Amino acid sequence: MNERNQQETQERAAARDARERMPERTRERPAVAPAVDIYENQEEILLVADLPGVQRDHVSIDLEKDQLTLQARRSWEGAPDGFPARFNAFDYYRAFLVPKGIDAEKISAELTNGVLRVHLPKSAAVKPRRIDVRAG
Repeated sequence: MNERNQQETQERAAARDARERMPERTRERPAVAPAVDIYENQEEILLVADLPGVQRDHVSIDLEKDQLTLQARRSWEGAPDGFPARFNAFDYYRAFLVPKGIDAEKISAELTNGVLRVHLPKSAAVKPRRIDVRAG
């Protein structure tokens, strides 16, 4: 199984597990799952979410146990009558299972031009390291 397929399988399993653990909520506004790309390197896992039309103060990122929840509110104020429905106000919602080995205290995020980047740094214990061999 290649890395991309493995990542997709893990993401589907995480979403299924989150749905099974959490009762379904009703919402006053429509909610959609934002498109998210997930990247991993030796230092961190990076989530990149597309949140067009969202302001920084309308984004909420919560970590509870091993679940990271992303919520955002998109407002379209002053849209003229008859404006396409895709521009209406709605919420974004997506949840992820966070793997062990993430340093929760150092998680950070930034929103720039409708793109949210969430940095999940790995703890030193799970980072690869080189072991020097000394002469005996």
